[in-house]
Amino acid sequence: MDALRRHTLLLILLGSLVISLAMGLRHGFGLFLEPMSRELGWGREVFAFALALQNLIWGFAQPFTGALADRFGAARVVAVGGVLYALGLLFMGLSESALGMSLSAGVLIGLGLSGTTFSVILGAVGRAVAPEKRSMAMGIVSAAGSFGQFAMLPGTLGLLGWLGWSAALLAMGALAAMMVPLGAMLKDRPSARQATDLSLRAALDEAAGHRGFWLLCLGFFVCGFQVVFIGVHLPGYLFDNGLAVQVGSTTLALVGLFNIFGTYTAGWLGGIYSKPRLLSWLYLTRGAVIAAFVFLPLSPASAYLFGIAIGLLWLSTVPLTNGIVASVFGVRHLSMLGGIVFLFHQVGSFTGVWLGGMLYDLHGDYDVVWKLAILLSVAAALLHWFISEAPVKRPAPREVQA
Repeated sequence: MDALRRHTLLLILLGSLVISLAMGLRHGFGLFLEPMSRELGWGREVFAFALALQNLIWGFAQPFTGALADRFGAARVVAVGGVLYALGLLFMGLSESALGMSLSAGVLIGLGLSGTTFSVILGAVGRAVAPEKRSMAMGIVSAAGSFGQFAMLPGTLGLLGWLGWSAALLAMGALAAMMVPLGAMLKDRPSARQATDLSLRAALDEAAGHRGFWLLCLGFFVCGFQVVFIGVHLPGYLFDNGLAVQVGSTTLALVGLFNIFGTYTAGWLGGIYSKPRLLSWLYLTRGAVIAAFVFLPLSPASAYLFGIAIGLLWLSTVPLTNGIVASVFGVRHLSMLGGIVFLFHQVGSFTGVWLGGMLYDLHGDYDVVWKLAILLSVAAALLHWFISEAPVKRPAPREVQA
């Protein structure tokens, strides 16, 4: 028992470090929008499209990397993802064209993120932890990603000011390479095959016929739309409204800091209360926070308050959403099914970040996208209200006749 407990704690620790690096590096990408677009003569849509493509590639690759992690364990998947992530940052730092930006920041980093973030890591944690502690453990690991966002953002800003955008990205690539040895040590144990386990095809068919699964997917689309639009475009929005660059970076750092508390709390509450109901209230609150930020007078103080409030709600959806998948379908194919749900999150991410850049270049502001984000919060709250987290009922396996 002691050995099993030590293994579980080590897995949580290593998984937390990997997610801290992966999400911490990604969280600072919005700081590069203005200097890269200005120096290279791009409109904001070029940078926004590359980041939108990153999220789309990340999402489409996630079910496949999740299935590989379910089958072979997370270690190999994380190590390969770390290599791709580091190469993406390296080539992003050397990019001078829209195509180079899309291939590096979009394709390579998108593939790297699919192997180093939530679906793969939380799937490993979900298999290692007892069901009654699963939501809490997922909250702890998700909170680690939030800590990475908080801790690494000031460093990213410092590198940007000290080295310039190109060399800063190369330095970030060196940090990303640390995920390779960390991933190699992540020796999770895929669930032993049971006679009652569904095949991969049967698991996909079961999820496809489950109404709650699709409602969860649509709700996660909204989460992706909101958080990636805010993460990429918030610094530019604040700068356009006369606030210093440091206000934008501080606001994003506050998002990361308070996300630690929000994500941990969501995981804890998910072990006590209905996870779908918690998600409904979370999305409603998120919509109210965005509305207050957009329609009330803007100042450094209001930006910091927004960072605190939205940070409490930022990745709180992750342990609750993955917890519902585990509760309903079990853990055998958790990384793969969680990856499909996450695909919808990333389609939302693509839509939010790209639409923000496109409409900004057309109209010179983000007004339409902010309003869409508010309306989508209400829609997501309604969708989650009708989700049940009761386990699916499967027919008993037939006994083999002698």
